[in-house]
Amino acid sequence: MKNSVLIILIFTATLFGNIYPDQHFEYRDVKDLFNNAVEIENIVFNNTDEAIELAEDATTGSIIFPADSAEHFFNEGLPSWNGFALRDKQSAFAVQMRFPYGNGWAPWVTVGFWKNFVWDGCGTTSWGGGEVNIDVVELDSYANKWQFKILMKRNSTSLASPQIEKLSFFVSDSRTTNAFDLLTVLADNPDPIFIDTEFYYQYGLDDEIGGSICSPTSVAMILRSYDIEVEPVQFARDNKDPVYGIFGVWPRVVQNASEFGLDGAVTRYRDWSEPRKVLAKGGRIAISVGQPLYAGHLMMLAGFNDNGKPIIHDPARTNGYSYIFDKSDLSRSWFEKGGVSYTFYLKDSTESTAIVKENEVYSPKDHRIIRNYPNPFNCSTKICFLMEKPGTANLKIYDILGDCIFEKNYDFLEKGQYTADWRVGDKDNRVLSSGIYMVMLTTSQHQVTHSMLYLK
Repeated sequence: MKNSVLIILIFTATLFGNIYPDQHFEYRDVKDLFNNAVEIENIVFNNTDEAIELAEDATTGSIIFPADSAEHFFNEGLPSWNGFALRDKQSAFAVQMRFPYGNGWAPWVTVGFWKNFVWDGCGTTSWGGGEVNIDVVELDSYANKWQFKILMKRNSTSLASPQIEKLSFFVSDSRTTNAFDLLTVLADNPDPIFIDTEFYYQYGLDDEIGGSICSPTSVAMILRSYDIEVEPVQFARDNKDPVYGIFGVWPRVVQNASEFGLDGAVTRYRDWSEPRKVLAKGGRIAISVGQPLYAGHLMMLAGFNDNGKPIIHDPARTNGYSYIFDKSDLSRSWFEKGGVSYTFYLKDSTESTAIVKENEVYSPKDHRIIRNYPNPFNCSTKICFLMEKPGTANLKIYDILGDCIFEKNYDFLEKGQYTADWRVGDKDNRVLSSGIYMVMLTTSQHQVTHSMLYLK
């Protein structure tokens, strides 16, 4: 069964001979995966959140999805996922995979988990035919098949269940990186575009961990570029992997950002034009670079200037906002390391059908009618909504029983983006229970709803 969206990126067999092209599989329809699961134990599908989660009376569960295959062979894979789990060792999910080995399948290996690991151990990370090298699956020989398994656990049925709403697997032929052609990349000069943000200098954020948090700091800047509030040090601390003791495990920061309303995946790029298209569609990209610029580092790709030179928000430099490196050095740093990146869009955005307008700077207002942050939240949250035309607006919040517990009317608003603060218990001071609440926005142009998760 094919339940993935296949994106074959920029390289062809003609260009590289026997080198297999990059392929990206995104499993967005988890309901389809759930309905066709090979094995299910205490896992259900949540229609409201479009996610899989533990059954109401279960504290542990697992699900094995159908095996999938690629048109082309690969020997490297980048798994990532979007979902939710409680902090403080209250709940977690683990993502496992297996690959062909011998005449059958290799053992399940753990490719990552979220948040704190609440099992007795992190599981197997290697087998006779390969290993999980922190955030990359490395195969000793070429394969074109794989299978996903999800484990979930929470300490009590009274706690919110972990959730998975998307899986991603980006596969490559390692020879693609080795065949990097610097002259071709230097001749690639995309049209100008620029993404503004609130700049963070990582060393100035925290004396203890500032030198180690380039990855979460870059993603915090990406969140701020969408006008999503984030406390960068706490975001970084949440991102720390308890097994490896580092802040830069690739799928973890993608998952961390998904809890702030982003749709993300670990991906690769092989030239400058492809990421430019992503920025023009409203996406955001953080790039993982190495020598000759850094031993290992993450930075936000901000765009391109009039000469086609990349613009970077570099958290390791005090003057890193809108920084322009030597293009040769930057190209080598990124593409010779494999072009690994985090690619983000706002959840529910229209990036798959968006029309790319050359030389147009993206505005997040074009891609999201209503959202809230943080989500999940405790005590209070900010509801951000878009007025596409001037007019009246009405915000209502409903509990799970359909009772309206909050309402705010706007007699007239100009076109633009607005924010409403909601503190639990506003208006009537009632005590509310943890769970899903729905916010409805009604204007003369549309009526839209959005789910919010309140956790005491």
